Amino acid sequence: MAAVALLLGRESAAQGWPALDARALPWIALSQLPVALRARAPLTVFAVVCAADAVHVGLGYWPVVCTFGPMLALYTVAALRPLRDALCCAAVLTGLWICAGLVTDGSSMPSVLGQGLLFSAVLVRFGALARRSAALARRLRAEQAERARREVAEERGRIARELHDVVAHHMSVISVQAGLARFVFDSDRTTSRTALDTIAGTSAEALDELRRMLQVLREEDLADAGGGRDGTPAAPMPGLDRVEDLVRRVRAGGVPVELRVEGEPRPLAPGVDLCAYRVVQEALTNVLKHARHAEAVVEVRYLPQHVTVSVTDDGEGVIPDRVAGGGGHGLLGMRERAKLYGGTISIGPRNEGGFAVRLTLPTSAAAARQGDDRTR
Repeated sequence: MAAVALLLGRESAAQGWPALDARALPWIALSQLPVALRARAPLTVFAVVCAADAVHVGLGYWPVVCTFGPMLALYTVAALRPLRDALCCAAVLTGLWICAGLVTDGSSMPSVLGQGLLFSAVLVRFGALARRSAALARRLRAEQAERARREVAEERGRIARELHDVVAHHMSVISVQAGLARFVFDSDRTTSRTALDTIAGTSAEALDELRRMLQVLREEDLADAGGGRDGTPAAPMPGLDRVEDLVRRVRAGGVPVELRVEGEPRPLAPGVDLCAYRVVQEALTNVLKHARHAEAVVEVRYLPQHVTVSVTDDGEGVIPDRVAGGGGHGLLGMRERAKLYGGTISIGPRNEGGFAVRLTLPTSAAAARQGDDRTR
């Protein structure tokens, strides 16, 4: 801008104005160069360049030479400062424009006034649009950051639920079996050997589920969305077809469990299937930990539009932690899973004694698609 002003100043004499000399150069520099700092101090820069322009015009030089700096400074004020500041600066620039017209021979004041108002209005308008766009961009970035934080929190919660579901059940079985094996190690080698075999099988299954869960969590980072790093398909998460193995493992822990299945078993959406399995797993884990001397019944019913699962036991007494509305990751996880897939769940003591967990999940096509989308 300073270079263009100097080149334009060389035409001053041709336009009937005094040629540029050493006295004019400092004011040309002050009316152009400070705009390099306009983003840091827009009002100060505007005041400096306008003052330099006024001195340049007052010394009798061609007013057009120093026009660029004040115009850019006004745009910056409108883009960075409130509208009130921009309108005040626009009035100052219009006043400079009128002063230039007054010292110019043969100028038409209506034309000069119209130009001053028009250029000021256009600069303020575009500056305000830029300020609004910048504000919208900042808001968008903030919303994206907040959305990312929420997604991270939800993902952490999902990982925590999966870890709890996988680890708590298997470790409960291992703990019970380890205590049994230690108790009968010297007196009943057959029972202790069976307990150790159960520990080995349960720990191996726990490791398999942990690996499977970690593989699922990594899927979004893999180049091939349909398989693992070696191209093999990702192992499916457990479902109701594995409830019988779950019941068998709890029986080995010393809790009599009866499994009842009503209706024709059919494939379910992966998310719904996993949700039902995890609820049964958590309920049996609670029986194993809090009501080991009770008998439990697991019921799975396949209905046309729903699947229901229930786990009941006849244990005496109620453990407060088991019926607390928000107590523990297990109860919270069951409720969150049921809500996620549009189901209902009831958790609490039975009137005839013991404890009951009842879950109902929709299995319609729409519900299945919704569950799959939410799982992904």
